[in-house]
Amino acid sequence: MKQPAHIYSHKLTSEEQSLLERIRRNTSDLNKNNVTRTKAYFDFYQKHSEIHWAFLGHMVSRNGGWNMTDLKGDFLTRLLTDKERNAYFTFLERGNWLIFQDAYPQFLLYSESLKRNKPLFYLFHYLNISKFMETVWNYFWRRRDSYILTIGLIINEQNYIEKRVIQNPIYQKEVFDTLEFKLQDYLSFNHILFPYRKKSLAGQTIHQFQSLHERILLGKRLYAVLFQKKELQNQFVQWANTHRHTGSRKDYWPHIFNNINEGIPGIPYQLRLNACKLRWGAKKIYSPDLTSVWKNVQHQEAEKGDWFHDWQATHYLSELNEPQINGEIEYEYCQTLERLELAALAKKVITIFD
Repeated sequence: MKQPAHIYSHKLTSEEQSLLERIRRNTSDLNKNNVTRTKAYFDFYQKHSEIHWAFLGHMVSRNGGWNMTDLKGDFLTRLLTDKERNAYFTFLERGNWLIFQDAYPQFLLYSESLKRNKPLFYLFHYLNISKFMETVWNYFWRRRDSYILTIGLIINEQNYIEKRVIQNPIYQKEVFDTLEFKLQDYLSFNHILFPYRKKSLAGQTIHQFQSLHERILLGKRLYAVLFQKKELQNQFVQWANTHRHTGSRKDYWPHIFNNINEGIPGIPYQLRLNACKLRWGAKKIYSPDLTSVWKNVQHQEAEKGDWFHDWQATHYLSELNEPQINGEIEYEYCQTLERLELAALAKKVITIFD
C-alpha cells in the first residue's frame, strides 16, 4: 500500500535553509554549559516578557547549576565516590543541554516570526521540534495566551527528556538505581529554589523525579509560584537581574556559602550550621563556581523522534485545581541542609536503610 506524501515534504527555500542554519548555530553557541544557557534564557525573557517559560526555564536552570556544583562542594564530596558524582553530573548536564537545544530554537523562530509579522512555526519539523509545539505556538500567535504557551512548553520539555534521559538505561543504572539517589529523595534534597529580595527563598520540592506526571505538575506549581502574584514576580525578576548566575549557591546565600574553600585540608569536618545560620567562628560551606569545577561537555546529537502520539497530554493544559500555591520553602530547605551536613559528618548514612 502506497504511503501518503508527508505533510513536510515540500522543499525548503534557500532563505529558510539559511534561517534554520543560523538558528542551529546560535543555539549551539549558547549551549556550551549551564551558565551560558541559563543566561540565554533570561536575556530572551528580557526582550520578550510575554514568553513566561523563558523566565521559568532560567530559574529552574539556575537550580540545575547549583545541583551540579553541589557535586564538588563540601557535602557530596564526602558522601559520594568520584564515579557516582561524575554519573550525576552527566545526567544533570545531558538533561539541561537537551532542553535548551529543543526550547531555544523555538524562541528564535518566534523572534523571527515577529520580525516578519508572520508565523514560521511550520519550520519546527526541520529542527526536530514536536508537532505538539507547532500547534501550541500557532495558538499563542493568534490568542497571545502566555499561560497555555508556558504549560505547553512544560509538557513538551518533560516529555522530550522522558525517554532520552529519565528512561535511559545508563542513567537508570548509574543514577536512579543507586542508593544515593534514593537517599537524596528520602532527605528531600530535590528542592527548586527561587531567590528574591535579600536572602528570601520560595520554591517547591519534588520527591518522585522519575514520574513524568509529577514533573509536569511540579512545573505547573513552579510557574504559579513565579507568576501568580505580580509583586512577587517583579521581585524574582529583579533578583535575577542583579545576581549573575555562577552556579555557586553563594549567588543567593553569601552569608552561608562561599565559592572559595575556607576549609583546611586534613582537618575533620565540623558542624557549621544551626537554624540556617553559621555557628560562631564556623567556616562558610564550599559551593564553587560551575566553570571552575566542571569542563564543557561535547554532547552527542539529540536522539530523533517525536514524543507526541496521544492527545491526552493536552489535559495538562487546564488550570491547577489549587487556588493558591504556597511557595514557602525556607524552613524545609534549612532542615535539609542540616540533615545533609549531619550525613556528611557521619559518612555512615547508608545505615538509614539497613
